Amino acid sequence: MTQRTLGSLSVSPLCLGGNVFGWTADEAASHAVLDAYADAGGRFVDTADAYAHWAPGLSGGESETVIGRWLARGGRGRDVVVATKVGAHPDHKGLAPDTVRAATEASLRRLGTDTIDLLYTHFDDETVPVADIVGTLDALVREGKVREIAASNISAERLRASLEFSAREGTAAYVALQPAYHLMRRGDYEGETAALVAEFGLGAVPYAALAGGFLTGKYRPGTTVDSARAGSASRYLRTPQGPRVLAALDAVAADRGVAHATVALAWLAARPTVVAPIASARSLEQLPPLLAAAELDLTADEIAALDTASAPDEA
Repeated sequence: MTQRTLGSLSVSPLCLGGNVFGWTADEAASHAVLDAYADAGGRFVDTADAYAHWAPGLSGGESETVIGRWLARGGRGRDVVVATKVGAHPDHKGLAPDTVRAATEASLRRLGTDTIDLLYTHFDDETVPVADIVGTLDALVREGKVREIAASNISAERLRASLEFSAREGTAAYVALQPAYHLMRRGDYEGETAALVAEFGLGAVPYAALAGGFLTGKYRPGTTVDSARAGSASRYLRTPQGPRVLAALDAVAADRGVAHATVALAWLAARPTVVAPIASARSLEQLPPLLAAAELDLTADEIAALDTASAPDEA
């Protein structure tokens, strides 16, 4: 895969999501997916300390532990950039300085590493001043515990304040933003936030890139899908855009001889400011359509058709 840049990091144009590791994919299946991704040239894995505390019997940190054990095997895991997030683990909620430090130390232990490549604040905590959040992250960078910092789930106002603080004080600055962004959810990111990302030279690394599986094309009226996310994904069928987007994906996928997921990810990767969409696979069978997106260049007409079908102002 042709690599892209996030700050000082070199990353793949497809980021492998680790939210399923230790949850709907056990350790053996997770390691098989990670091996196959790395074998294909993938070098960018995303996780969080909170994954997957919502599942019965799990408490958070399971995904990091699975990835950490994979990294400990060496070989194919050696050159992978690992991104994780703090602020949402049940034992370390929020972004108070002491909480961020404790959460980071716990992530380092689970990942089995001395340095986290890319550390996100998982959700903004507006009870904590920007100066305290960025100051704590800057200290972690100076101590060598973190290479680059980033934010997820943050308002444009707070993102600007954070970036301007870094520029004014000469601290480490966010190099990436992880927004919820995909064909079925464009309005939250496009506009002010995307313009801010471009202004400060950040890279967007969108999560939920396949809309919980809806953009794989397997959710259709009258069908039942065996998935932990089926309820949230199938709701898009009831939106004005849902059928239009499926029809546009049907057409492009058929014309190009690729999977719907490949087209959806390729559309996202072609958006201005996007460095690498995040997509997850809980089995080896789910991985090839994701990998294929890195090799698919959509035509201007194909992009325009998907733009029109998914336009928020037509919903």
